[in-house]
Amino acid sequence: MIEINNESAIAIDETVLLRLTERNLGQLNVSADADVAIVLVDEGAMEALHVQWMDEPGPTDVLSFPMDELRPGTMDRPTPPGLLGDIVLCPQVAEAQAATAKHTLMDELILLTTHGLLHLLGFDHAEPEDEKEMFGLQRELIAGFAADERSHGR
Repeated sequence: MIEINNESAIAIDETVLLRLTERNLGQLNVSADADVAIVLVDEGAMEALHVQWMDEPGPTDVLSFPMDELRPGTMDRPTPPGLLGDIVLCPQVAEAQAATAKHTLMDELILLTTHGLLHLLGFDHAEPEDEKEMFGLQRELIAGFAADERSHGR
């Protein structure tokens, strides 16, 4: 089950994040019964989380809080149901990043949601080899989602 809760002051199309997360979980062979929560918060709330959990000042764009340490499955052995965890997004920070990258806020939120989901599934980018793997998969998932959205006229 995917739960999305927008506690921020910025209106976003939650159905896009829902479709994205459903597709990404399917592509990564994670059970459709895995639970993930996506929460959008304002800068103050994100800064408090960033300080509390990462010991870093200021708001950030995305934080991930894995729960059951689920990992991607395979076609033959999908990931069992469980509590995947929480993805926390800050649309205000994402909006500034989107302007810098010259794309839309939704494009940035799609990138950040995919990035956060990969962290929930154990991917990291601390080492160059891990970064290459994670960011390559991230690009592949986002490109596949964009192609699906275009083919459905969205």
